[in-house]
This record gives sequence, C-alpha cells and structure tokens, in this order.
Amino acid sequence: MNKPIAALVLLLRFLRAVVVSGLQTVRVILASGRPGGTPPPVALLRVGFAPMSAQGAALLGCMVSLTPGTTTIDIDMDRRELLLHVLDASDTDALVQGIRREFEPGLVALFGTPAQARR
Repeated sequence: MNKPIAALVLLLRFLRAVVVSGLQTVRVILASGRPGGTPPPVALLRVGFAPMSAQGAALLGCMVSLTPGTTTIDIDMDRRELLLHVLDASDTDALVQGIRREFEPGLVALFGTPAQARR
C-alpha cells in the first residue's frame, strides 16, 4: 500500500474509532450512573506494538489517547509496548485486537522499521 493511501485509510479508521469509542464510553458512563449500576473494571494494560519508528509509536500513543476510554501513559520503545489506562477493561482482548487491526497497519506502512518478530 502506498503512503498517501495508507495515511487516508488510517485517518478514516481513526475517525471511526473515535466515534464508536465515544458512544461506548457514553454508554458506560450512563450505565454506571444509574441506581444500582456498577462501573466496569478499569485497568492498566501493557500492549505490544509492531516494529515502527519512535514517531510512529508516538502517533499510535496519541491516537489511542484521543480515542475515548483509553489513555496512553507510557511508550517503551525498547520493549515496543504501550502502557494504557483503560476505562472499560471487561474485554481487553477486543481492545488490543482493535488497536492492532485498525491502527497498526497504516502506521507500519508509514513508519515501519525492518521486520522483527513481535516480542
């Protein structure tokens, strides 16, 4: 995939993720605020990311933080990991898979480094 197309696809996927995550976050807040409502579990989560430059990792961290319900706390380039605070940790596998599916391909196309095995 060429870089302009990768950038456009990444932007569209990011915008969709912001809208979907925003709606999910509103649902969590409203459900937790109801009488008898219980908030979902929150968590700190380490998420490995694909080989990419520091600029790509920083952009990934920003994209994750701008998606409602998640905040990037740290980026460890040596271990290729993000440390995230997650508002709703009831399905962390789906969260991680969403990041890998929606954000990583475009970022790797734009900021990828020579292939390495994911640690």
